[in-house]
Amino acid sequence: MKVIIDRDGCIGCGVCADICPQVFQIADDGLSEVIAEPDGHEDAVKEAESSCPVEVIHAD
Repeated sequence: MKVIIDRDGCIGCGVCADICPQVFQIADDGLSEVIAEPDGHEDAVKEAESSCPVEVIHAD
């Protein structure tokens, strides 16, 4: 699975990092970033993708 965040549209709400801290974190600039491959956390990544209020997480 490849995970991409459109950081231009990210609002830094932190929902993704709350749901799956193994893959997402809030960077120093206040926006979400991918920090690891989702190996073993695919379900949580999909939950983060569907929970993102601005729909900037894309996981395929």
